[in-house]
Amino acid sequence: MITGDAGAEAVFGWTREKKNVDRRGAGPMDASVFGRGAGEGFGVHICTGPVAVKGAQPGDVLEVRILDIVPRASRNPDHVGRVFGSSVAAWWGYHYNEFLGGLKPREVVTIYEIFDDAEMPHARALYSYRWEPQTDPFGVVHTTYDYPGVPVAPATIKRRHAVLDDIRIPLRPHFGVIAVAPREVDFVDSVPPSYFGGNLDNWRLGKGATVYLPVSVPGALLSVGDPHAAQGDGELSGTAIESSMTGTFEVILHKKADLAGRPFADLSYPLIETETDWVLTGFSHPNYLAEFGAQGQSQVYTKSSLDLAMKDAFRKMRRFLMNVKGLSEDEAIALMSAAVDFGVTQVVDGNWGVHAILSKRLFQNVP
Repeated sequence: MITGDAGAEAVFGWTREKKNVDRRGAGPMDASVFGRGAGEGFGVHICTGPVAVKGAQPGDVLEVRILDIVPRASRNPDHVGRVFGSSVAAWWGYHYNEFLGGLKPREVVTIYEIFDDAEMPHARALYSYRWEPQTDPFGVVHTTYDYPGVPVAPATIKRRHAVLDDIRIPLRPHFGVIAVAPREVDFVDSVPPSYFGGNLDNWRLGKGATVYLPVSVPGALLSVGDPHAAQGDGELSGTAIESSMTGTFEVILHKKADLAGRPFADLSYPLIETETDWVLTGFSHPNYLAEFGAQGQSQVYTKSSLDLAMKDAFRKMRRFLMNVKGLSEDEAIALMSAAVDFGVTQVVDGNWGVHAILSKRLFQNVP
């Protein structure tokens, strides 16, 4: 599906002689930690950016409107016009130590075809296969799915067809990663999300949605990527249906001096707005880079907790209801219990997430 597609090969091309993209992550270039490859895979997402926003300074807020998301069809001559996606039930998935039977543990890759028709946009599984140890073109053996873009030799795996038969998965096209640059580090692992956005993996960030991000460095340095065709809350097995998408965005800069009275006036986290809802993002560690210091990009993986993420989402919603909507603390707590939906965003991105959804209808009669 990649061979013969110049755009895909520009990213994934890898032979004994060269990798078209050598650095794959924020890790060391000499692969001194795990020996997986340049960048070590500490951040696996293909992103567009960073894009500098003229005039953006720390304290400002960047508004990113998602105007459109269109699936990118394969350019492989054998698959012209078809759109594919993949997911992996991986070693970092929440399920990994909970298998009931069969080979334990195991990783399974599922390949999907995406149908973006007007009546019912959906994905259908084509086949799946269990990950088998792969020797990359540089001679490194990968016993697990541990490094982005390792070529899988077709002869080394067994395709299992008749997977998820007759099941059509409704599409929820969205970008998993929308981020500005953090102030704490120059290179950052793209997997754990934080106050600057990043790998939010919230399917509500689709066409028509907006995300507000606090600017921390001059130029903001916006990056977008990790497109998904569909994902459930939780992203349980480690990935969504990952698929190539083309996005159209509108970026609006709100200067610090003009924020008073706006819903994002004291913003310190990614705030999502849809046509019907405000969606607040809570994390186990709201700013793991500051909390854990120099080792933050590794320690956050070992210290995630849904209890902490829920507490963060609660605190943010309480603050939003009090500061933006003018409720007292008691009123905010009463409304949260009666009308705010808290959900598990993801349990696989190192810094686990809980989101809080506030319906705009609740305030349609409030002057």
